[in-house]
Amino acid sequence: MTTTRPDTSFIPPASPSPRKAALRDAALARRDALDLDSRLEWDPEITDRVLALPVWDSAGPVSAYWPMRSEADPRPILEALHERGLPLCLPAIVDKRMIFRRWAPYEPIVPGGFGTLVPAPSEPEVKPAILIVPLAAFDRRGYRIGYGKGYYDRALAELGPTISIGIGYAAQEIEAVPHEPHDRRLDWIVTERETIRCG
Repeated sequence: MTTTRPDTSFIPPASPSPRKAALRDAALARRDALDLDSRLEWDPEITDRVLALPVWDSAGPVSAYWPMRSEADPRPILEALHERGLPLCLPAIVDKRMIFRRWAPYEPIVPGGFGTLVPAPSEPEVKPAILIVPLAAFDRRGYRIGYGKGYYDRALAELGPTISIGIGYAAQEIEAVPHEPHDRRLDWIVTERETIRCG
């Protein structure tokens, strides 16, 4: 049986916007400047807020990410969801496309490029129903700035209906993210200070 994927060719691989690049650089600098002790204090608050969202009762597979640099750490969220019996997966980039492979806490992971870690290639591909995504910057409408490659934009378009949750720190908020018609707003944004319903 042959399956077809939605055409995501209309979504550019990266944003050429100098303004967005400048906003990204400034937000990442603010995030990187947050001291480790503060981030370690805030991550459990983000975890508690995410786990309190009204989305988990009938949830399908959940994807998050393996944190790098100064990103908010979603691993405690995944561990808690695993204990609730929810299937998990993590993203991997294959042939310039983001896919999602099955994963569970304490299972092996391998280098996946871009400084992150991913499930082994032998793990089956999974279609997540909920995505927890990292943020370089965000606004209160639910628009995000990522790392400029467009992987999440294309993945969200390809997956179809999903619930998207961005997690980060309040210092990463900006007044307005420049956006294109193809940019999809997040449904929720969670920081150490608040939960924002967007979509």
